[in-house]
Amino acid sequence: MTALLDVRDLVTVFPGDGKDLRAVDEVSFQVARGEVLGLVGESGSGKSVTGFSIMGLVDQPGRVASGTILFDGEDLAKADLETRRSLRGRRIAMVFQDPMMTLNPVLRIGTQMTETLHAHETLSRQAARARARDALGLVGIPSPEERLDAYPHEFSGGMRQRVAIAIALLHRPDLIIADEPTTALDVTIQAQIISEFQRLTEEQGTAVIWITHDLAIVSGLADRIAVMYGGRIVETGTISEVLEHPRHPYTRGLIRSVPSENTRGTRLAQIPGVTPSLGRMPAGCAFRSRCERADGTCAERPGRFGGARAYHRCFHPHEEALA
Repeated sequence: MTALLDVRDLVTVFPGDGKDLRAVDEVSFQVARGEVLGLVGESGSGKSVTGFSIMGLVDQPGRVASGTILFDGEDLAKADLETRRSLRGRRIAMVFQDPMMTLNPVLRIGTQMTETLHAHETLSRQAARARARDALGLVGIPSPEERLDAYPHEFSGGMRQRVAIAIALLHRPDLIIADEPTTALDVTIQAQIISEFQRLTEEQGTAVIWITHDLAIVSGLADRIAVMYGGRIVETGTISEVLEHPRHPYTRGLIRSVPSENTRGTRLAQIPGVTPSLGRMPAGCAFRSRCERADGTCAERPGRFGGARAYHRCFHPHEEALA
């Protein structure tokens, strides 16, 4: 399967404590057309920074230090600003966790949506407004024609998130990076949004990177999953491979901590300890201070064991399927 997006050994750093701190540390993955990749991990694992790095939105003094980001054969890590601008919104779109990163508080919703269309397409005012109205309807905004004339502060938080998703869908992009896009939405609208993303992948061949901490959503939406910890992908593979037979202890701990996976009346399983800060990341395997299987070998950095699309980073992986 030919990859639309091929990220290889991506490293993104921020200065701190007299040295560069790796928020994204040698991350590699591929996403094909029509495929959904779930990027999963605890807060601070590097998921969002990975998305920002692909989009070229890492603020200074942070920077992409090394690696390649091949999008349809072009290395975005080396692309100039104009090339990136021509791709953003048109071929690559991002849905941010905070919708106010997308919306301008002093402009009407309709103005923001039609300006997004006019930035990449030649459309009449009426055609652009009709496209914007239809996009709002797709994400469940009631009375979309009227709401085009509203300002962001006239929407609830969940409604603003739906508007941000609608803006991302306007150009039917080849790749959508969705950073916790349904966190602020109720279950009914969440299901509607997920259904729309599934339709895009099936009918338009849109590729999606779905960034989340919610394994339940990923299990029903994604084709493949990549688990991040300490800025690195510690395990990746198909949904069935990773969720049914997790090899990395961190992946297994995440799955066991889901309430539905525990017996009623017993204490919820949890991973001991806390995620280390970037400035105090342990040498070798970043998870070793929290791992019951760790030994002296784990003081070395584990490489990738497996292939390009399914691998894990652990010297002592679980061999048995998860009960």
